[in-house]
Formats: sequence, C-alpha cells, structure tokens
Amino acid sequence: MDPPLYKSDKMGKSRLFRIFLILGSVFMILLIIIYWDDVGATNFYLHTTISGPHSSHLPLEGHANPKWKPDKDKEGSFLSDIDAFVNQFLEGTADPTEQVRGGTPPGDTRNQSSEKPEERFVPRREWKIHLTPIAAEKKQRQESRKQLIHDMCRSNSSLDFPGKNRTFDDIPNKELDHLIVDDRHGIIYCYVPKVACTNWKRILIVLSESLLVDGAPYQDPMDIPQQIVHNGSVHFTFNKFWKRYGKFSRHLMKIKLKKYTKFLFVRDPFVRLISAYRNKFEQENEDFYKRFAVVMLKRYGNYSKPPASAVEAFAAGVRPVFLNFIQYLLDANTEKEMPFNEHWRQVYRLCHPCQINYDFVGKLETLDEDAEHLLRILRVDNVVEFPGGNHNRTGICRMR
Repeated sequence: MDPPLYKSDKMGKSRLFRIFLILGSVFMILLIIIYWDDVGATNFYLHTTISGPHSSHLPLEGHANPKWKPDKDKEGSFLSDIDAFVNQFLEGTADPTEQVRGGTPPGDTRNQSSEKPEERFVPRREWKIHLTPIAAEKKQRQESRKQLIHDMCRSNSSLDFPGKNRTFDDIPNKELDHLIVDDRHGIIYCYVPKVACTNWKRILIVLSESLLVDGAPYQDPMDIPQQIVHNGSVHFTFNKFWKRYGKFSRHLMKIKLKKYTKFLFVRDPFVRLISAYRNKFEQENEDFYKRFAVVMLKRYGNYSKPPASAVEAFAAGVRPVFLNFIQYLLDANTEKEMPFNEHWRQVYRLCHPCQINYDFVGKLETLDEDAEHLLRILRVDNVVEFPGGNHNRTGICRMR
C-alpha cells in the first residue's frame, strides 16, 4: 500500500498536468484568434476565388522584383503557409467554369427561399477554346510594346521619372486605386482616363456578372449606364484590399499579380491632354470649373474675379484656353497644392509599369484590333464584344 504522502504527491502532479493542458489549449485558441481576427478566415477563403486562364510570366530582367519583408519571423512563416495553399489552389483551378459562380450549384435551392424564381439565373459557360493560333504579327506587336516598357524601366535608361526604381511595396495604397480586379476570370485591369476605360469597365462588369438588371446580369456592355460604370463601389480595386484582407493584403496582391492576366491601354500622351481639355473645359462642367478652371483663369488668364459658376462663365464666353491648361500643368506650384487629377495624371503614376509586369499593352490608336486580341487571350470573346465606333476614342472615364 502506498504511503499517504506518495498518494498526495501523485494527485498533485495529476492536477498540475491538467492545469497546464487547459492553459495550453487556451493559449492556442487565443493565438488562432489573434492571427485571424484582422482578416477573418471565412472572408479570406470566400473572397479569394483565384482563377484564370493565364499565369503571368516571370518579371522581365530589370523590372523591380519586390520581395515581401515580414515584420516577424513567425508571421512570415504563417504567410508562407498561406502562399503555399493559395498557389496549390491556383494550380488546381484551370477552368473555374467547372464550378458554379456564386457558390450555389444549379438546382440547389438552399438559402434561396426568399429569392423569386424569376430572379435566379445560371451563369453562362465561358472559357472559349480556339483551334487557330493568334496571328504572329499581333504577338510580335505585344512583345515589342512590353520590351519598350522594359527598356524604359531600366535603371540606366535615358528616361527618368519619380518612383521609377521603387519596388511594389514602396507604392502607397492610395496609388493602387486604378487596378481593378476580376477574380472570376483572373484579370487585373489598370484603367487610364481618356483611353476608352469607360467601355473596358463595362466589359469587366459584364464578365463579373456583379450587377443585375431585372434579376439577371447585364449582357450588353452598352446597356450599363455611365453613372454606374464610374461608381467606385462597383469595382474591386487594389486599394480596397486592406479593408478586406488586413495585413495580408500586400501578400495577396502579389499572388494575384503573379497569377492573373494584367493589362492596360495607353495613347499618345499629348493627344490625351487635348482630349482631357476638350472634355473638361470646353463643356460646362461645374465641378472642374470650380476646382481647376477658376485657378487657371486667375493665374494665367488675367481674370482677377472670374465668374462664380460654369453657367455664368460659358454665358459670358469666359473659359481657360488650352495654353492656360498647359501652363497649369507645367507650373511647379500646381502639385504643391494638390496632386494631378487622374484625367491628366501620368500613366506611370496610375499603373506603375516599372513595378507591375503587364501581360498585355493596348493602344487607343489600334483599339479595335487590340480589344479583339485581348478578349481572345482572356478566352471570353464568345461572351462579350468590345463596343465599336468612334465613341471609344474620347470616352469619359473617372472613378467617384
């Protein structure tokens, strides 16, 4: 028979073990809560449907190749696990149309009791497969354009501009507001105002099926009202990642930049300025008149007291001439007061081509051909067509 002292010691060790076990479990639960509280596990997986027909090439030599620098080793290890999971998920999702968009299979009426039958729809099957190759001339045109960007972004190139040699991590979050993400098709579009971006935004709305009319998504891009197209809440842009993904936002941006098809459209920069001037200052625009035209008239137009409103100014024939607009842009004091408006802001400040390796570079001067080529690359040319006509050349584009 064990002595009483031995029994007491044995029971004490057993209690101590149970206490440590409970404390350890509590600690692990708190650790999980701390890690996931900023993002939310459900939010992270539900809103990161990463898929696409194209995996980007490795960055060109000479491009900034940002490396993620964690603040803590354990956080870096944790995010590496996430990176591994997401990459594994990406590699196994070649055709997202095998899954039903929105997460509800056709015929599954669960969680839809409040939805009217006529409002339910089955998304179209997409991802067209072409049997004929893309013309070599079009491929060569793209390679030449991307090579030109690559050459201009070299640190030893003759062209120099602010921010040229910074990394992606150095770009402030607020400067990523022109990068629109379509997770459904694996697309990232950087829109440049005055370069047909109104219709490209329409295309993305049709592809994402994010807006409904009479219970069904828009199918014709031109049916989408312009005021909706330019509503900032309609599009999911990089600068909104922080609100959704918290401290994982930059890491997730880089994953999408690596895996998604990235494109932008540009035009002759001087013609773009002419287009911006004509649209904003040769037409009655109360907002632009008060914010910019009044300043131009006072500084360069010899008007000490210009009319108070655009209506009065146009009635009196008072407006800034194109020379006043150019003087305003070249004045060193202009950006000390406020940054350039997006309609005349430089493309390198909107789309960061030296930090982002774009897969497709379109030009307004060859818009019709480039649009057809791009939609084929995205394998959605059987779903949507880019609107034709001259209205693409000078379309208004802004984000409210």
